[in-house]
Amino acid sequence: MNFKLATWNINSVRLRINLVEKLLAEQNPDVLCLQEIKCINDAFPLKDIRKAGYEHVAINGQKGYHGVAIVSRIPFKKVETKEFCGKGDARHVSVELDVPGGLKLHNFYVPAGGDEPDPEINEKFAHKLAFMREMTEWYGGMMKKSENRMVLVGDLNVAPLEHDVWSHKQLLKVVSHTPIEVDLMNEVIASHDWVDVMRRFVPETEKLYSWWSYRAKDWAAADRGRRLDHIWVTPALKDAPQSMQVLREARGWERASDHVPVIATMKL
Repeated sequence: MNFKLATWNINSVRLRINLVEKLLAEQNPDVLCLQEIKCINDAFPLKDIRKAGYEHVAINGQKGYHGVAIVSRIPFKKVETKEFCGKGDARHVSVELDVPGGLKLHNFYVPAGGDEPDPEINEKFAHKLAFMREMTEWYGGMMKKSENRMVLVGDLNVAPLEHDVWSHKQLLKVVSHTPIEVDLMNEVIASHDWVDVMRRFVPETEKLYSWWSYRAKDWAAADRGRRLDHIWVTPALKDAPQSMQVLREARGWERASDHVPVIATMKL
C-alpha cells in the first residue's frame, strides 16, 4: 500500500489549528504526527481534526508545555506512551497502525536543552542528554532489528550533520549542534540501525533545514535554519520510502510555527 506520513512541531495546536487543517486539506497525509501541542488531552481540538477526516487520534498532552499527538485515517491496533527521565513530561506517543505487515510509529519531542551546552550548570541540557541515552537503551534492547517494521518521527532537537545547520563552525557550541548531542544522536541511530529518510533524498553535502528562528526579521532572506525534525525507518523498511518533502513555504504562513512539516511517502 502507498502511505503518506507528515511530522510537524506545531507550537500550540489550538493556536494553529487552522494551519493543521490547511496542511491536511492540501497534502492529504494518511497520518500526521504533531509535537509541542501544548495542551492537555481533553483540550485537544478533536472535533476539528475529525471534521477534516481523521477519525483516529492518539494524544499524550500536558498543560501549557510539550505534548505529542498522532492523527490518522488508518485505525490503530494499539496506543502506547513512554515516560523518559522520570520527569512526567509528555514527549512520546506510539501507535501500531492497522496495515498489512504491521507498522509501529513512534512520535517524539526531545527536550530542546536550553541555551548553555554544559550539563553541569544547565539542568535542561543534562535532561536532553539523559533523554537520548534512555532512547538508545530502549531501542538497543529491542530484538529482531532486521524484522521490526518501525518508523520514528518528530522534533528531535538535534541537527546532526554539517549541512543540517547554516554554519557548522559557528554552531559547534550552540545547543542542537554540539558534538556531545551529535554523538548521542548517532548512538540512538546505531541502537536499532535506523535509516535517515530525509538524507536518502537530499545528499549530506546539501543544506537541509526544517526550522527557522522567530528572531530573524526576515527568516527567508537570512535562511539561518537547522534540521531539527526527522523521519527514520528501521532496516526492514529501508526500501519503503519513495519521496520526501520539507514544506518550506509553511514557515511563511500567517502566524506560522517556527518549524515546518516534513512529509514522506512510502510503499509498505
